[in-house]
Amino acid sequence: MISKNRENPFGMPVLQGNPAYTGAPNRFIGREYFIISYRTDEDAIKRILPKGLEAPEPIVKYEFMKMPDSYGFGDFCESGQVIPVTYEGKPGSYVHSMFLNCHPPIAGGREIWGFPKKTAAPKLEIDCDTLLGTLDYGKVRVATGTMGYKFKELDKLKLQEALGGQNFLVKSIPSVDGTPAICQLVRYYMTEIDVKWAFTGPCALELHSHAMAPVNELPIREVLSASHFLADLTLPYAEVAIDYLK
Repeated sequence: MISKNRENPFGMPVLQGNPAYTGAPNRFIGREYFIISYRTDEDAIKRILPKGLEAPEPIVKYEFMKMPDSYGFGDFCESGQVIPVTYEGKPGSYVHSMFLNCHPPIAGGREIWGFPKKTAAPKLEIDCDTLLGTLDYGKVRVATGTMGYKFKELDKLKLQEALGGQNFLVKSIPSVDGTPAICQLVRYYMTEIDVKWAFTGPCALELHSHAMAPVNELPIREVLSASHFLADLTLPYAEVAIDYLK
């Protein structure tokens, strides 16, 4: 019998004691964020946003993250793009692309929530007086972000409030014959958020074209700001905002 409890989540492989990932909620301790906000082309944003979401401005947040203590997922890094949006007039964030260096959060993220996760080599480190985020896809460097290390403190409470907002994904899974089986606009909220510290500083971002990691399809027109902060938070299960197949 297939069990759906946390110890043996419903997923592949369906073998007791050998899951590809654990069930939610997943607690993240000491999750380190480096986020660079930039302005892109309005047409580029419109081409990728799913039905139901709107972007008030052509803004993208490019993220580098280090997650050294993730319940059920272990120690991994992540990089990708998030777009500030509105849904039914209320602000939120749409997760457009994600690249990770660890299989369990890739498999679990895609199968449970619909996170657009792919395998790559993101990294977040301190290089002398500079915070350095990089993303390599195979042998190719596709993203480089830099910021002066801890130049100026930010308001932790404002960041904590922003992290608790609504987030959106598109979960799209085909049936065994290739026809759509699941196509949903998914909404989730991070909970139990505690921002430890937060800083900003002078920043820069480079994106390069790549067929399999097309982050540059949202090109940089103006780098706006950056933030670097550390937080504990929990990722619970999500809900369906729109079922596109109904």
